[in-house]
Amino acid sequence: MKVILDANQIKVVLGELTAAIAADVPAGMDIAIIGIRSRGEIIARRLSKSLSESLGKAVPFGTLDITLYRDDLNDPHGQDQPIVQGTIIPFDVNEKIVILVDDVLYTGRSTRAAMDALIDLGRPKAVRLAVLIDRGRSGRELPIQADYAAHKVDIPPSQLVEVNLVETDEKDQVIVE
Repeated sequence: MKVILDANQIKVVLGELTAAIAADVPAGMDIAIIGIRSRGEIIARRLSKSLSESLGKAVPFGTLDITLYRDDLNDPHGQDQPIVQGTIIPFDVNEKIVILVDDVLYTGRSTRAAMDALIDLGRPKAVRLAVLIDRGRSGRELPIQADYAAHKVDIPPSQLVEVNLVETDEKDQVIVE
């Protein structure tokens, strides 16, 4: 087990992520932050708060459940029934720049599912992807890349990235096993 980001480093890279997103927001344009359940939701909540402070206006936050949009939902080798937790987006996504947030970008399949789910809710002006960890292209299966990556690291497919966040795991850290 190797810690690649500790609590202080996560705080720093999320601050840098906030600055990068804020710098790209065109004047007068509405943005919204939508996190992919479950850890993307936590990171999105943090980004929404810091962007609201940085931009001096409320940046709406929502949560997207991609369970029913996953391409492995009917996997004959899967043993668990999926648990749908629900999507909570208390605002109109139409004509907004939506920052879609996930914890780790690996194959691109979760992002694809999230875009499908999001488009069912309306037509955003643009969709941008922000991730805490971009694992690099070695495991990518779809032509998807992050617009904003807090930390990029090439990790072989044989290794697992685990994101721990204080809200669910009692500590902030990212480890590779």
